[in-house]
Amino acid sequence: MTGTAQIGVTGLAVMGRNLARNFARNGFTVAVHNRTAAKTDALVKDFGEEGSFVPAHSPQEFVDALERPRRLVIMVKAGEPTDAVIQEFAPLLEDGDVIIDGGNAHFEDTRRRERELRERGVHFVGAGISGGEEGALNGPSIMPGGSEESYRSLGPLLEKIAARAKDGTPCTTHIGPDGAGHFVKMVHNGIEYADMQLIAEAYQLLRDVAGYSPARIADTFRAWNTGRLDSYLIEITAEVLSHVDAETGKPFVDVVLDQAEQKGTGRWTVQIALDLGVPVSGIAEAVFARAVSGHADLRDASRHLAGPAARALSEDEAAAFADRVEQALYASKIVAYTQGFHEIAAGSEQYDWNIDLGKVASIWRGGCIIRAAFLDRITSAYEAQPRMASLLSDTSFAEEIAAAQDDWRTVISTAVTQGVPTPAFAATLAYYDSLRAERLPAALTQGQRDYFGAHTYHRTDREGTFHTLWGGDKSEVGS
Repeated sequence: MTGTAQIGVTGLAVMGRNLARNFARNGFTVAVHNRTAAKTDALVKDFGEEGSFVPAHSPQEFVDALERPRRLVIMVKAGEPTDAVIQEFAPLLEDGDVIIDGGNAHFEDTRRRERELRERGVHFVGAGISGGEEGALNGPSIMPGGSEESYRSLGPLLEKIAARAKDGTPCTTHIGPDGAGHFVKMVHNGIEYADMQLIAEAYQLLRDVAGYSPARIADTFRAWNTGRLDSYLIEITAEVLSHVDAETGKPFVDVVLDQAEQKGTGRWTVQIALDLGVPVSGIAEAVFARAVSGHADLRDASRHLAGPAARALSEDEAAAFADRVEQALYASKIVAYTQGFHEIAAGSEQYDWNIDLGKVASIWRGGCIIRAAFLDRITSAYEAQPRMASLLSDTSFAEEIAAAQDDWRTVISTAVTQGVPTPAFAATLAYYDSLRAERLPAALTQGQRDYFGAHTYHRTDREGTFHTLWGGDKSEVGS
C-alpha cells in the first residue's frame, strides 16, 4: 500500500482531534488513529467535510497510510503513555521517518527519546504546542526541537497550521536540537504562571484596597487591554470577571473555590532554574502561590491570625490607586519575561542548543497563551542585541520600569500595610532592585560560609581564593 497522508495524528482527545482538523483544514491529507477506534470513526463522521482524513484502526494501518518520510504526531499524556506509543510505532518506521511528540513532555525525556530513536535512524521532534483547544484548531504557537533535517521535512506543515503574528510571520520556528523545543515550552508555561499570578494580585488589590466590584475590575482590565498591557490573558481576565453565575446570580469569581491547580510545567521551570543557577523569583512565587492556595488546612489560620485594619479609599483615591496598579503590573510583567528569557539563554548554553531568543519572542506573538503586544518589542530588542545579558539591558524597557517604579513601590507598600498578599509583585521588584544594586549582602553570606565550613571566598582587591582562620588572630591564607 502506498501512503497518501502527509501527516498522521495518533491520540484523538480534544487537542489531538483539533490538531488533526487543523492540518486537514489547511489542505493536508491526515491519517488519524486512536487506541479506541470509536474516536477515530467519530472524528471522520463529525468533521470529515473539513478536509481529507484517512482513518486507521491499527498501528500498521496507520503507518501504511503515511507517505515517506512518514510524519507521525503523538498527542497522548506525557510520561509512560508517550513511551508506550513510541515503543508501539517505532518498530514499524524506517530511516528518515519522523515522530513528533506534541504533549507537555519534560525536556529531559525528550532528549532521551531523541537519542534512542536516532540510533534507529528515526527522527524525534519534541514540539511544544501552546494555545489550548482553540489554538490547536485555529492556529497555535508551535515550538519544535529536533534535528535540522527533521524540520526541513516537518517545518512547512507546521508553518501552514501555526498562528500568524500581525505581520504575517508564522508562529513556529526550529528552536534547536533534541529537547530545546520542550524546554522553551516549559519556560513559556513558567512565564504564564507568573503572568497569571500578577494579574490575580492586581485583581485582589483593586478589590480589597480600591474597593472595586468584579464588574468594575473587568472594565478596568478592558481599558488596560487597549494600551501597553494588551494581551490574551488581560483580555480573558476581563471576560472571567464580568461573568455572572447563572445559578446564584453572583459574580463567577465568588462561587469558584480559590484553590488553583497546576500540571507541572511551572514547577519544572523553577526546578530547572535552580539546577542552572538562574534566579526566576517571580515565576517561583507564582508557583508557590498556587501551592499555598491548595493547602486549605494551613489557611484555616485565617480564623485567628490578626491583620491590619482595612482603610476605605475615596473614589478619587481608588482611581489613582488603580493607575498605580497598572504601572506595577506592567513593570512586574517585564521582569517575569526577563527571568524567563534568562532561563532559556542559560539552558541553551548548558545544552549547546544555540537558541535564538528573538525568534522565540517572535513565535510567542500569536497563538500562545502569553501572547502580548509588547512581544513585538522584545523581538526587536533581541534582534538588535542577540547576546543581551538581560531584557532589562534594553534601554526602552529600562526607562519604562524607571518611570513606573515609584508607583510600583507604592502599590507594594500599600499591599503590606493593608495586609494583601502580593508575593509575585514583591519578588519581581526585589529582583529589579537586586540587579541595580552596586553591592549585595552576599559578601556577608560568604563570610559566614567561610566561618562555619571553610568554604573560602574571593576578594575585591586581588586575585585568588582565600580562607580566614577564624578564632585567635583571624589570620588569612590564600592561594
